[in-house]
Parts: sequence; C-alpha cells; structure tokens
Amino acid sequence: MSQKRSPQSGGSGQEVRAAAARALAPMLSDQGSLAGLDEHSVVARDRGLLKELCFGTCRRLPRLEALAGVLLKQPFKKRDSDVQALLLLGIYQLLYMRIPAHAAVGETAGAARLLNKEWATRVLNGCLRRLQRESEALQAQVDRDESVALEHPPWLLNALRQAWPEQWRDIVEANNHAGPMTLRVNQRYNDREAYLGMLTEQGLNGHLCPHAPDAITLETPCDVTALPGFEEGHVSVQDEAAQLSAALLGPALAPRPGARVLDACCAPGGKTAHLLEQFDIALTAIDSDNQRLARVEDTLSRLGVEAVLEHADATERDWWSGTPFDAILLDAPCSGTGVIRRHPDIKKLRRKDDIRPLAKLQRQLLDNLWPMLREGGTLLYATCSVLPEENSEQIEAFLARTPDAHVTTPNDVAWGIASGAGRQLFPAQGSHDGFFYARLEKRTA
Repeated sequence: MSQKRSPQSGGSGQEVRAAAARALAPMLSDQGSLAGLDEHSVVARDRGLLKELCFGTCRRLPRLEALAGVLLKQPFKKRDSDVQALLLLGIYQLLYMRIPAHAAVGETAGAARLLNKEWATRVLNGCLRRLQRESEALQAQVDRDESVALEHPPWLLNALRQAWPEQWRDIVEANNHAGPMTLRVNQRYNDREAYLGMLTEQGLNGHLCPHAPDAITLETPCDVTALPGFEEGHVSVQDEAAQLSAALLGPALAPRPGARVLDACCAPGGKTAHLLEQFDIALTAIDSDNQRLARVEDTLSRLGVEAVLEHADATERDWWSGTPFDAILLDAPCSGTGVIRRHPDIKKLRRKDDIRPLAKLQRQLLDNLWPMLREGGTLLYATCSVLPEENSEQIEAFLARTPDAHVTTPNDVAWGIASGAGRQLFPAQGSHDGFFYARLEKRTA
C-alpha cells in the first residue's frame, strides 16, 4: 500500500466528491475517460483534491473494485455508475488518503444527495463503515488475486510478465504511483542550469534530468502559472523520455538549416514545439483530430514558433504536396502502456483486443509515410508503449519488408535498453515515462 496523502482543505466536501463521481461515472461505464475532467467544476481551492480523487481512484481501481464487490450485497445498476464511483472514492480515501475517516465516510455518502440519489447514502455509509471495521481482513481477502494486489488488469499483468520477465514488477510498481512534473527549458531564453536557479529563487526545488539536456524534474508539482516565464514561452511541461525525440533527430536536422520536417500524429504538440525550439527547420505538423490540433496551435503560439498545421490523416496522402521530407517524426498512436501513471484510466479502458488493431494502424502509418522521406532522410518511430508488438516487433517487421530502411538507433546512450532495432525505456518512479524509439535512415539507391 502507498503512503497516505495529505488532505486538501476547501469548500463543500460533498460538492467536490459529487464532482469527482460525475467525472468518473462515464469512465466506469466505458463511455468516457479522464481526458475530459473539468477541474473548474469546483472552486479553485478544491481543484487539487478533485484531481487527486479522480486520478488516485483510477490508479488503484482494480483493488478498489474488488473491495467494492465484497462490500456490496449486490452490484449497482448501470444507471447508478455515479453511486459506484462514490463508493470507490470512499474506499480510496479510507485506504490511501490522510482524510479523517469520519469525513471520508460522511462527506462521500452525503454527496449522493447532490446526485439526486438520497437512497444511496445509507448503502454507502454502511459499506464504508464496514470497511473501517474489517479493513485488514477484507484487504487480505481480495489481495489473494495477484492482479488485484498489484492493481493491474489480468491481461496487462500477463503481457508485462511475458514481455519483460526481469522488469515487469518494477513497471507495475511505477504505474501505481503518480509521475513527477518534468519541465523542458527553452534554450532560446535560458540554459537549464540558469532556469533551475530561477526556480530555486521562487521556492521551487528540482534537479537536472540525466538524459534529456533540457529537462528539469520538480520535487513537488506546481501550477504552471508559478513557473517563471511560462506565459512567455521560457519553459514547458514535458516528460524526460518524450524530450529525447529532439536529441535523436538532432544529427539529421542540425547540419541542414531549413530542413523539411514532418511531425505526423503531432497532437498535443510537445515534440513539435521542442523541434522548433531547437532547430532551424520548415515543419509540417498533421493530426487527424481537429480539437487536439487546436491545442498544438495554442502551444506554438505561446512559445512564439511557427509550423504548417494541417488537419489530415497520416495513413493517407491526399494532403501531401509530393515534395519529400528530410526527416519524419512518427509518434504513433499506441496503447499508452508506458504512461499509465499519467493516464491511469488506461487500466479500465484499454483491452487486450485493442493491441492488434493498434499494431495494424502503426504498420499502415509506417508504410504510408516512408515513401515521403527523401533518400538519406531519417524517420524516428516513437511510442509511449512498453509492449513489443507495438515496438520492437513492429520495427522488425517493417525492416523485413522495407529493403531501403537502415537502422541508426544509437546504442551508446545511457537511457533505456536495447530492444530489437530500437531502445525501450520503462516508467521509473520519480523519473521518466515508458517510451520506445527506433531511428531509421533511408538508404540511397
């Protein structure tokens, strides 16, 4: 069990719990995700608590659901997924947060009234008080199931164990803890040593990351408005592993001012922006999701950099002018199994049957984009997955059917481990997310 977290103070305890239940209910019924969490649904001082309740509950969901199943005489109906969410929230508070037990029980049960389900207050109150009385025995009972004890769905636990027999336990442990807040310093304004000094002056402690040359990890997350120069584009929030894409493309871009670069599947735009901060390039960024593309535009505007943004499908070519690119970044859609700690609803929403269609899409993207690369050009394939089917096996199959593809993934770096033609990073507590990179060069005829 993790260390318990400190409570947040603020407005109505029932209101913030009801808001959390409303946010979780669509995810519990497979109708939504936490991506749409509206932190502004509660007063400013309660937003930290709302986020902790929602993300923490998802992070511990397999165990919480098992305990709920034992506590309930019969499961709630589908239309009462919001009440189910309240029960899970109550269990999470009792086991994982430093909220006084009377508040965790009373405010959570009382929140059912705000959902117009007063009948549920007695059920929730009874379940949570039973958990208080029988906590040790009930936890021991559900933890007999390994997937419950390790808080991962069985299919994913099996996949990790099979793929990484030496590392799977560390991956699982990292997935069950929130990832740190890591910054990317814009070298156009400051080097990261100078920026770290500015953070220290503001009372924000952090350390330089060992692998990405622009990265700083904060000891404690903060609101971006507290970061010196954030609105002026001096710094962005981006995981260290994600920042490595710019370093990997550096050898192809630095010697070629004005290089034509494609960022396929570019949203939400962190890697797009990093490339523009680092290199003098002509960058085209495409994405099939118009709403996410708008976020890319906002990011580039804040940073004062420019790219050609197009709403387009990277599996098609109707958007392409026919002029080859010098470099292509393919940050492919994937299972997200390397970033579960940042998107813990993946534990609920992702299915074993999702992996094969994702691998098929990745194959289509590789095959469609490769002809757009000039001879001698570089394609960087990236995912935030730790599953070989999406990573090393995907690239191995691509190389087998693509004679002019040559592997240039560096093997003299200190991050990750060699995995086929690429390098695999695993999520690490207090450090980077899980990522895979493979760098390929198109041979000249």
